[in-house]
Amino acid sequence: MTTGPSPTVTHYRYDPMHDLSPLKTWRATQRIAGLFTDIDDTLTTDGAITPDALQALADLKAAGLSVVAITGRPVGWSEPFALQWPVDAIVAENGAVALRRAAAEDLNEIGTQRLWDKRWQLSKSYQQAPAVRQRNFARMQEVLAQIETEVPGARRATDSAGRETDIAIDHSEFTHLPQEAIDHAVHIMREAGMNATVSSIHINGWFGDHNKLEGARWIVRELWGRDLDAEMDRWVYVGDSTNDQLMFQHFAHSVGVANVARFVPQLQHLPRYITQGERGAGFAEVAKAILQGR
Repeated sequence: MTTGPSPTVTHYRYDPMHDLSPLKTWRATQRIAGLFTDIDDTLTTDGAITPDALQALADLKAAGLSVVAITGRPVGWSEPFALQWPVDAIVAENGAVALRRAAAEDLNEIGTQRLWDKRWQLSKSYQQAPAVRQRNFARMQEVLAQIETEVPGARRATDSAGRETDIAIDHSEFTHLPQEAIDHAVHIMREAGMNATVSSIHINGWFGDHNKLEGARWIVRELWGRDLDAEMDRWVYVGDSTNDQLMFQHFAHSVGVANVARFVPQLQHLPRYITQGERGAGFAEVAKAILQGR
């Protein structure tokens, strides 16, 4: 019996990027009530918010939407932006601390003339009690020192002085750690009983049950007295890294700015949509899509 040549078998390599729908296919509706957004490499480019992203925040607020930035950055780092940016709040340190702006009237007297000087003041709220924060802080400093000793090249993030409820190791902001060093640092944190996540620039670790999703639920209760889970389909989340994947998982309207592609191989949960532009330009695309749907 004569047989012909064996059939050619083509092996296709799965590309998870194929599971991301372009933002242009998203149909934002008038039911969108608010937006949560990451900060680093979502609103910012090279560490600073871009003008188009800042304008997008202002446009969303002007249209009556609730806008909350939720970040792994420290509360000290976040304070000036909570005062300056057009947002309802910044939830910092991965859901642990909320900063919100409140108007206060200070009475100043110059000679015989009284001047009412309206100023913005910050209100700061915590999810953990003071004694818990103090105990956790001491233990976290020990873990931080251990990582710097045991992981070659590992250094605490330059914004560490402003951190109250977590620690952070720099992997891509001012230094570069290889993946094996990142994995080693995460392992040390988790072995110590900490939560650990990796953002686009830092490895963050903390003790407690909070995270970005719990922080989002908390701030919606605190600010508006509502249950986020009951209206999740009315909120949008925008992010760029593995530190956002819990939000990608739970928000039907989840969007990754284009630079999320760097982290797709490490993501167990992908955003539903992806922008064409990276970082602040991508965020501005999301805001435009929301506003066009109203």
